[in-house]
Amino acid sequence: MRIAVLGVGLIGGSIGLAARRRADAQVSGYDADARVLARALELGAIDRAADGVADAVAGADVVFVATPVGALSVTVREALQAAPEGCVVTDVGSTKRVVADASADERFVGGHPLAGAETAGVEHAREDLFDGAVWYLTPAPSTAGVLYERLHRLLTAIGAQPTAIEAETHDRLLAVVSHLPHVLANVLVAQAASALGEAADGRMPAVGPSFRDVTRIAGANSAIWTDIYIANRDALLDAIDELSARVARVRAALAADDAPAVTEWNDAARTERERLLGAGLTGGSVAELRVSVPNRPGVIAQIALALGGAGVNIRDLALAPSQDNRQGVVSLWLASGDDAARASELIAGLGFPVAQA
Repeated sequence: MRIAVLGVGLIGGSIGLAARRRADAQVSGYDADARVLARALELGAIDRAADGVADAVAGADVVFVATPVGALSVTVREALQAAPEGCVVTDVGSTKRVVADASADERFVGGHPLAGAETAGVEHAREDLFDGAVWYLTPAPSTAGVLYERLHRLLTAIGAQPTAIEAETHDRLLAVVSHLPHVLANVLVAQAASALGEAADGRMPAVGPSFRDVTRIAGANSAIWTDIYIANRDALLDAIDELSARVARVRAALAADDAPAVTEWNDAARTERERLLGAGLTGGSVAELRVSVPNRPGVIAQIALALGGAGVNIRDLALAPSQDNRQGVVSLWLASGDDAARASELIAGLGFPVAQA
């Protein structure tokens, strides 16, 4: 398999390392910074340093666009213009709004790995960075099923857990669980600094680890995060507005000296946190489902999004078209038990015949 990586920092470099060592791929890389590109070649993250986007994607089966969010849209367009007809192009951006236009091309599948590190740069790239990590994919109705399958298989091979999700849902979710926490960390640091300035002796009293833990991400790299805030601003504004309303309700309970309401609020937070942390992908044995589908655009995306929305992880999938290419069978491998049962019900609800092998 031939892979192109556009932007060979921490994420792009880790993709290259994992693809070369785990998927036996030949990796071409390009980065606007010639020093970064040379370092990626030296570290073995890529096999070949390309002269530009077109050179990198020539003959590629899969293209990963791993540039900063600010350059993502332009680079995705350049990649689609230069990529071969049967090549799948994806990105790793934390917001899908900036690449929304690309979803009209059947070769494009938006992506976002929930993986990273405290350090940036290709020198910190790791082959195992994506082990067990959810990798969101946002297929569109126009997405070619065979290309989605290729990308899904590759991501599984490098250790990730590909999960389909609607692009709009992705951005709303990330606004709450990723972008809003950064906003809060910045605000809390500013408020604490203000309190320190007002202290008579200029020193804060010793405190527990709560402040340190909740502000660990404050002041994250502005070269990355300013673009993220702006790119996902609509969803982030909605999240901030909802947060403000929730804080206002807590303030009202405190102002009214309503201890029962405060207790209920605090207990509910503990319950919800346990529920959120307990939600995840199950391990164990694997079941195979076989789904009969017509050969039309969007079928694979429809199934993948339905299962992803229900929290059902597709471990692997394969396509088997009929001889006349008018229909085919999609084989899905899922965790046996509840996941397989839910998947069967959901797929049947879409109107596709499904059977467990």
